[in-house]
Amino acid sequence: MATLCLDIGNTHTHWGIVDHQTVSKHGEFSTPSLNPSAIEKLISEHQPQAIALASVVPLVSNKLKDFLKNTGRPFVQLQFDNLIGLGFDYPNPAEVGQDRLADCIGAQVVGGAPAVIIGMGTATTVDILNTKGYAGGIIAPGLGVMTQYLHERTALLPQLDAENLLGGPTIGKSTIEAMKSGCALGFAGMIGALLDGVVLEMTKSGSPEPKVIVTGGAAIYLPKSWQSRVQHEPHLTLIGLAEFYRRTTL
Repeated sequence: MATLCLDIGNTHTHWGIVDHQTVSKHGEFSTPSLNPSAIEKLISEHQPQAIALASVVPLVSNKLKDFLKNTGRPFVQLQFDNLIGLGFDYPNPAEVGQDRLADCIGAQVVGGAPAVIIGMGTATTVDILNTKGYAGGIIAPGLGVMTQYLHERTALLPQLDAENLLGGPTIGKSTIEAMKSGCALGFAGMIGALLDGVVLEMTKSGSPEPKVIVTGGAAIYLPKSWQSRVQHEPHLTLIGLAEFYRRTTL
């Protein structure tokens, strides 16, 4: 079933037309400017049979709900208490972001448990999927936050675009080169340290070696040496949302 999947994040809203694991069309909007007319245009162009939503920005998603409920298509929003096939090994499920739960469902589809899911968006998230379900995670700064913070909290350092961080020497010969190296290498080093710690804790507790699935726009900044260590699935959240909808209609 072709499902319009909407992932409303803090900075961007990602959308996709998804049928099981196949994402035929996808794109993004600026979340602050998202409005019903933009969604209406997507529906008109792609004629999805259903709509699934995850949001970490209630102010935006609440404004869209009435419209989404009245499109003439089945509509579901992923919540911690309406999941099918994903349990919790976690004391307070209500505090887990809907996008992170969608990622776990997506991980069940593309790889199964146990898995470590690294989401690289505005924040860097590390989520653990075990045989019981969602088992906890880590929240750290995202790459964009790092570059923006350096600019905002210092008098002389410029704003860097994350797209311009790749390449260049490790030892900077200018302020820009020094910032690029610090952010790009520092970000990859942070991810490596987090992943090493998580995998060690999981295997010490008796878990098999987990699959590592990476998603989100900043995944391209990981070193090439990581390619054999991780599985890159850029549309993991959208795949998880489509599977969430499929499970609700079984």
